[in-house]
Amino acid sequence: MMIRMKDAAILASPAAYADAVTTAVRAAAAYYTDGSTPLGDDEYDALVRAIEAYEGANPDEVLPDSPTGKVAGGAVAGDVPHSVPMLSLDNVFSAEELAAWAAGLERRLGRPVDGWCVEPKLDGLAVAARYRAGRLTRILTRGDGLAGEDITHAAGDVLGLPATLTEALDVELRGEVLLTADQFETANEIRTAHGAPPFAHPRSGAAGTLRAKDRPYRVELTFFAYSATGLPGLGHSELLARLAGLGANTAAATPAAPLRCATLEEVQQRVDEIAALRAVLPFGIDGVVVKADAAADQEQAGSGSRAPRWAVARKLAAQHKVTRLLEVEWNVGRTGIVAPRAVLEPVVIDGVTVTYATLHNPADITRRDLMIGDQVFIYRAGDVIPRVEAPLVEERTGAEQPIAFPEVCPRCGDAIDRTQQRWRCVRGRGCQAVASIRYAVGRDQLDVEGLGGTRAVQLVDAGLVADVADLFALTREQLLGLERMGDTSADNLLAAIGTARTQPLNRVFCALGVRGTGRTMSRRIAAHFGSMAAIRAADAEALAEVDGIGTEKAQVIVEELAELAPVLDKLAAHGVGTAVTAPTAPAGAAPGGSGEAAAGGAGGPLAGEAVVVTGSMTGALAALSRNEMNELVERAGGKASSSVSSRTTLLVAGEKAGSKRAKAEQLGIRILTPEEFADLVADHLA
Repeated sequence: MMIRMKDAAILASPAAYADAVTTAVRAAAAYYTDGSTPLGDDEYDALVRAIEAYEGANPDEVLPDSPTGKVAGGAVAGDVPHSVPMLSLDNVFSAEELAAWAAGLERRLGRPVDGWCVEPKLDGLAVAARYRAGRLTRILTRGDGLAGEDITHAAGDVLGLPATLTEALDVELRGEVLLTADQFETANEIRTAHGAPPFAHPRSGAAGTLRAKDRPYRVELTFFAYSATGLPGLGHSELLARLAGLGANTAAATPAAPLRCATLEEVQQRVDEIAALRAVLPFGIDGVVVKADAAADQEQAGSGSRAPRWAVARKLAAQHKVTRLLEVEWNVGRTGIVAPRAVLEPVVIDGVTVTYATLHNPADITRRDLMIGDQVFIYRAGDVIPRVEAPLVEERTGAEQPIAFPEVCPRCGDAIDRTQQRWRCVRGRGCQAVASIRYAVGRDQLDVEGLGGTRAVQLVDAGLVADVADLFALTREQLLGLERMGDTSADNLLAAIGTARTQPLNRVFCALGVRGTGRTMSRRIAAHFGSMAAIRAADAEALAEVDGIGTEKAQVIVEELAELAPVLDKLAAHGVGTAVTAPTAPAGAAPGGSGEAAAGGAGGPLAGEAVVVTGSMTGALAALSRNEMNELVERAGGKASSSVSSRTTLLVAGEKAGSKRAKAEQLGIRILTPEEFADLVADHLA
């Protein structure tokens, strides 16, 4: 049996040890072939550590097929010998273990390490690419480290792996082939269009694609070089620069670029920075690699049978886990969308217990071939809502049941419109009038104080309010007829509704809850067109010119506005959202033409700036919500955004800024404290 104590797994008998070895070898074979292992990374690592502990205490009982001390757990092999063994890395799981490993390396050397190199541990498939006179001749998987599988047929699908180097060298590049986040999404679109099931996750997609020879479609992958044979005498940082010079892709151009560190304190800081960037990187990582940078240190330290002694992987908590799909709930959103939600057997991912995950829409369930009772891959990155990626079809027992799709709206019992991928109750917003009202009166929309959930239910149930426009027709007599509504409460609510009449166009538009828009997009649309009349008159082509709105979303907005026409007419009759401002279209262009969406126009201290706000604001900005901060940015002439990218020019970093600050630092973006930013935009503070 296996006894679990906190994070440690203790194998209490020879039988438990033998079972653990069998399980680990099976999981490793799946992981290193098609990535479909039934164990998550955390569970596999814990299992191997338990096996190592048992073998350390019982050295005479070590089984020959034990995964310890073997490349790829000893579970895979190949038929083409490697020119030089292609090793794995040893793992550490905490800052303390990393420090202990570094101290051990320095004891082995008898002196301090001459610098370290810290780089992301890419979550893909390790390969070796052989070049003769600068031309690519063969690509091999790592296999068991001594021999690999020939996958040269996939060369044309791997970006970043040049067919010809910039120099006519005999050399072997080693690195990782993976699917970036964008490539993964595209690959699954291509696969499902051809009737194939989607990849479970990017790693399994990369493994399967590299081995496939007869598919009727093409899937692109990306290569990142991190080592080589045939380029002796170079330190690791020098080697990476040399590989880039030969035309190979490396991680140097990414936010998690390899960095040379002089001290272990700098190493630990860089590890933390890369870990913080994990959720926003364009590819998956499962750890951070720390290497002795100097060639002399590497040569003196040498290698064992499985791993070099001068490099180690600082593993990060897994973002992919396997759990069981217990049932599917069907919920109706405020616009009438009927959305499925997965109910899961609880699983801990990166310190968070996950019991629910998104399933997107019915078509997505069908594409993924999901069934109740399936073991499924769950993915969670940072603050992103967990999602179900794919079932482990090979783990099915026959007891699984099909997912039942609703025949009628789960909330009101009316019919469902199934003409789009996202199903919708035929009553639309009317199905969830209370939710629509609560959203409309929220702080970042109309900001009607005193109109909470209970009051909204009363108004809808009494037949006084069916949509947001009806709020502005309420009378004192009607309110006093509601239960627990006194004179003072009625007067206060009417006063708050009166204040809401003067809210700017962007907030009124946002209160409508138009699908495909939110606070940021509402600000851009309002600034771009300048009036509700102009927005309503715009066709899909004009809307598509607004920054961030493509052709598909523009058509959805046009359809939504047509559906909302009666509500918009009533709002106009009440004088709500009727203010007109100058649109931001360039001179000579009609309203609806292209232009920046900054409400502040070309002037202001933030003119031309793309600004991201993150963390908790302090000082003069402490009371502002994130939406109010973004409105402030645009009043001052800037363009607000929610994510840091190469186009970002300024980051306002409050307390606990986290990964966005780390990414901004890597990209060299200007960073201001809340106090510095408040001084910069002082004239625009309300």
